[in-house]
Amino acid sequence: MTGGPEPRVPERSVPERRVVEQRGLYFEELEEDVVYAHRPGRTVTETDNVLFTTLTMNTQALHLDAAWSATQPFGQRLMNSMFTLSTMVGQSVTQLTQGTIIAQLGLTDVSFPHPLYHGDTLYTETVVTGKRASSSRPGQGVVTMQHTGRNQGGTVVALATRACLMWTRTAHLEAQQGTINI
Repeated sequence: MTGGPEPRVPERSVPERRVVEQRGLYFEELEEDVVYAHRPGRTVTETDNVLFTTLTMNTQALHLDAAWSATQPFGQRLMNSMFTLSTMVGQSVTQLTQGTIIAQLGLTDVSFPHPLYHGDTLYTETVVTGKRASSSRPGQGVVTMQHTGRNQGGTVVALATRACLMWTRTAHLEAQQGTINI
């Protein structure tokens, strides 16, 4: 071992890489009457059902009591419908609203035409049914979406209409740069 300095390694210039951040679609990118199919599906479990049901303090025996549920018309426990609704909306986020939504304005016309059971897989599709520029919030728009949840056999298990306040690309970039007030 010599006590001298370590050999100097020349610095290499590392080219700057382009960064692609996953995001939803901006107001102007959302197309009406297009089916957005959200994948992968989500196989729902007994654990999902019991955890969600107890976390939300929903003591409905149809979700928790297998013996009692076996005596009811469907013959087994049902997935908590609020879990089904939440999962259905959640499945749309990465494709449609991740980072591009300002606020969820409301849910209407929610229905559950067929039960979802433990072990079923939920697949969700969304159709944008309307969009309009906001009259009071420049650079933003209101988008109405129809979510449809189906099980692995294609049976519709949930429907919901959702209204969201969405960014336009330009206004969102300006807001991030601090060049406009929101």
